[in-house]
Amino acid sequence: MSNGDLYTIITNKEGKGREGSLFAIIYGTKSEDIIKVVEQIPEEVLAQVKEVTLDMAKTMRKIVRRCFPKAMRVIDRFHVQKLACDALQEIRISHRWEAIQQETDDKEEAKGTGKRYLPIVFKNGDTPKQLLAGSRYLLFKSTNKLIKSQKIRAKILFKQYPDIKKAYSLMHSLRMIFNKNTLKDTARVSLALWHNKVEEAGFNSFNTIAATIYEHYEEILNFFVNRSTNAAFESFNAKIKAFRASLRGVVDIKFFLYRIAKIYA
Repeated sequence: MSNGDLYTIITNKEGKGREGSLFAIIYGTKSEDIIKVVEQIPEEVLAQVKEVTLDMAKTMRKIVRRCFPKAMRVIDRFHVQKLACDALQEIRISHRWEAIQQETDDKEEAKGTGKRYLPIVFKNGDTPKQLLAGSRYLLFKSTNKLIKSQKIRAKILFKQYPDIKKAYSLMHSLRMIFNKNTLKDTARVSLALWHNKVEEAGFNSFNTIAATIYEHYEEILNFFVNRSTNAAFESFNAKIKAFRASLRGVVDIKFFLYRIAKIYA
């Protein structure tokens, strides 16, 4: 199940074009509207659904509980990892605002004393403000996937901001838990150890993530049963949102869906 501001996509794992497949695009994301559509499907067919991947939205959980009571609920791993990425970026952004403020103060001080302002410049040519701004995308990657210039920038970044390095390590270790083809019980232990690391780090943003994971613990761990994900439809969702943004909004929804069908079908 994948949701957005305009529509909800419901599909089975095989996708469209297969015998017994389920595929629907429903206007809106209100749980009651979606439940009404799904409940039109015969109850014996809904009872055959063994597993549903979804995000952490309460509306999605409500839909699955009502329509697929026998299905195992699986929180998609990428929604969990995104929380960790967002927490890391929050720390980077905080430092960037501090760097911007420091640069402004230094310029004012230099101006007041009649001296020439000379910014701090690292060996790769970045000022602190530029270093933090340019590090946004490299923090999404594993270190072994960084290009040469990104490796140099990352080395400087982690030396100057040890808390970013520690937060990056937390994010990466969470990713590795999901990457390993492990059993559910083993993953349970790994997540518990990760929680301990978060507590030791003392980052408020990561503590919030740890609490969110704890709330959805069993549904997150269900990923390790069959390693199911709706990544393909999350990608499709992102493409539609980008397409909608490029049009500056949608007036004729039927024509909009027609264009989507012609472009992405």
